[in-house]
Amino acid sequence: MSNKELNVVIGTGALGLAVMDELVSQGRHVRLVNRTGIADVPNSVSVVKADVTETTAIRKACEGATVIYHCAVPDYGLWKELFPSLMQGIIEVAEHIGAKVVYADNLYMYGLPKGKITEDLPTIPVSKKGEVRMQVADMLLNAHQTGKVKVTIARGSDFFGERVRTSSLGEQVFGAILEDQPASVLGNIDLLHTYTYIRDFAKAMVILADHEKALGEVWHVPNSETKTTRQFIEQIYALENKQARFRIAPKFIVTIMALFNKNMKEIKEIKEMLYQYENSCVVDHSKFEQAFDMTATPYKEAIKATMSWYKNNF
Repeated sequence: MSNKELNVVIGTGALGLAVMDELVSQGRHVRLVNRTGIADVPNSVSVVKADVTETTAIRKACEGATVIYHCAVPDYGLWKELFPSLMQGIIEVAEHIGAKVVYADNLYMYGLPKGKITEDLPTIPVSKKGEVRMQVADMLLNAHQTGKVKVTIARGSDFFGERVRTSSLGEQVFGAILEDQPASVLGNIDLLHTYTYIRDFAKAMVILADHEKALGEVWHVPNSETKTTRQFIEQIYALENKQARFRIAPKFIVTIMALFNKNMKEIKEIKEMLYQYENSCVVDHSKFEQAFDMTATPYKEAIKATMSWYKNNF
């Protein structure tokens, strides 16, 4: 891809900004799109204000794009209402301007698979969030199959890294360690759980955009070796020369909080997705690694970079 071609990143959360970082590091032309038109970006990057559910606004914001990186996520409690219209708007705009779509997805649609999670598993969601993720991914792949747009989907597990605050490995872990507090975690921390470094996720998305053989398919982004959540967090503490401490919220506590705190939507959302932390989650990324010869950042290096960001920003 030419460095003069325009890359539009929709969404300026942690992943959208990580994609921006990767593109800028390669000297590429980048434009960001969000609801405010404001983001902390280098001078070479423009930021455009647009509601991605409004076709006219998003079409203008994406004008001239060769690739659209879809990293936008509606508020957690509004997925069913907003996610399909968001995806439909991006499909229509990409078709109109002839842009390729690279979509950042997660693993919710797989439900409770037995064994390693591979791209060819059937999508059998066990949550409302999983149903929505399945729906919008199907919309995008159907648009590719009917010839409307060229698309590819990158899927990652729970991620961590620079700017990541709200993940299960966000500030309740890295921030807590920085403040010499116990790490707050959910579920069974002695089960295997794959975690995705956000810079690897971003790098993988840019690689997919550059290769025609990636189109029309789902790809699991590369991750470092899968450990238990306990082992992962112990490694973070150890790199800070601290003894690991945990504050674990058992399922019954989360259930009680959801029942008796009617206004605590976030608790209810957590309860719905708690199954992810009560079952093993081992992601197979061999398809991507073999096709594109990319390996994940070692956890030690990724953890040090993440903690450095927290020390400067938390």
